[in-house]
Amino acid sequence: MIQQRGNMDWMLKELADDVPSIHQIVVLSADGLRIARHGGDPDVADRLAAACAGLQSLAAAVATEIPYSDGQMKLVVIEVTGGFFYLMAAGTGAYLAVLAGETVDAGLVGARMRDMVVRIGAHLTSPPRHDGQAG
Repeated sequence: MIQQRGNMDWMLKELADDVPSIHQIVVLSADGLRIARHGGDPDVADRLAAACAGLQSLAAAVATEIPYSDGQMKLVVIEVTGGFFYLMAAGTGAYLAVLAGETVDAGLVGARMRDMVVRIGAHLTSPPRHDGQAG
């Protein structure tokens, strides 16, 4: 069961408004279910959420190879022709993903995402599903 206290729409909109060139924001559970989104197409948000589950798992595996790491993924950034993708841990079993254009200010995205994660952590938990039961 995904538990969401309060509506996150205003927080997602605020992030998009604060950072020019953000195309889409998705909040997702660790197992790849979309919890909330702002901007873009809902189907794209669902595909991003599913892909993020694999990315965060891969990043955590790489993190275990880094000396003194606790093995927890904090931030993944992917740069491609035309833009950027950011994935940040955002509380217990939740993640924040952002798609942005190539003109985005990378430092501003990271800072605003961190600010938002502080607020999301207080409003969101996504415990793991057990026995194949969807939440």
